[in-house]
Amino acid sequence: MTQGWGDGTRCVHSGHTGPVVGEPLLAGPVFATAYHLDGAPGRPQPDYYARAGNPTWRALEAAIGELDGGECVLFPSGMAAISTLLRAFLSPGDTVVVPSDGYFATRSFISEEMEVSVREVPTSGPWPDFAGVRLVLLETPSNPWLDVCDIRSLVDSAHAAGALVAVDNTTATPLGQQPLALGADFVVASDSKALTGHSDVLLGHVSTVDPALAERLRRARTLGGAVPAPFETWLAHRSLGTLDLRLARQSANAAVLAEALGAHPAVRTVRWPGLAGDPAHKIACEQMRRFPGVVTIELADAATADRFVAAARLVAAATSFGGLRTTGDRRAQWGDPVPEGLVRLSVGVEDADDLVADVIQALDSVTT
Repeated sequence: MTQGWGDGTRCVHSGHTGPVVGEPLLAGPVFATAYHLDGAPGRPQPDYYARAGNPTWRALEAAIGELDGGECVLFPSGMAAISTLLRAFLSPGDTVVVPSDGYFATRSFISEEMEVSVREVPTSGPWPDFAGVRLVLLETPSNPWLDVCDIRSLVDSAHAAGALVAVDNTTATPLGQQPLALGADFVVASDSKALTGHSDVLLGHVSTVDPALAERLRRARTLGGAVPAPFETWLAHRSLGTLDLRLARQSANAAVLAEALGAHPAVRTVRWPGLAGDPAHKIACEQMRRFPGVVTIELADAATADRFVAAARLVAAATSFGGLRTTGDRRAQWGDPVPEGLVRLSVGVEDADDLVADVIQALDSVTT
């Protein structure tokens, strides 16, 4: 266990067993569909079939669970994680509350695949009475506007009404925010983003402090077949070791870039919870441990946004976020209900001076 250690130490050592002479520091991925059985009827065995268990999963689940402060169940993508959570804990006719400004695919899945009643609420509120609600899904900071809600207050209200609470923690990561410590029943994340951080792995997870809820998720994963691949799982565990380093650089770069963007005439709006003047700043300071490497800006229109990204040499046009390289994503093109000129900037680990200079020259080019 790594409790009591700093973030960097926990990222490097979480999920690793004690040293075994002659064994590698991080065991390689286990590729298997079947395992040797001991032949004893009724005796539990850690692994018997690949859809039910794999030691490579358990190593990463132990690591992420330690960072989240709970028990982690791994999935092959963020959407697999959240869709399994919804299917496992919602029944036809139940009511679920979701953020109207959160990740659009979550709302699409619920409306197209779930026979439930849906209430959509902006992340910044006002949030309704939760009477009759089965599950409240929060996403804070929200994607892509980066609004923030008071997790503990909403958890208290939801629990008083008998509702479960899940928090999408993708943007913040476990180092930026601890929803389980604030009372949430579940934390869910797309680990394809900052947690793995190299833009090369699809993965997701759900964590909870309740062993019974974790077991229900594992059973749903086994029955539904939404299982992660061993190699991607191993890559994610390898990448986790640098999470603290990557987030520190991304957050520092985001702070400098957000200030520069706010001063440029081509930028109508800049959102980053770390800015003192941001609407989300006060609550973010109260519940977040560090601010994310994502900055959202609004430019005049779609054409301006596209020209800006094309003119920047250090900003790649790409969706997703949390990688080493800075990217720009005009979210309206994917169907998000946002202004056409909104660009989500995923700030990478480049040198801050180079990044700011490049972004400013790109903005200058679209205003002349």
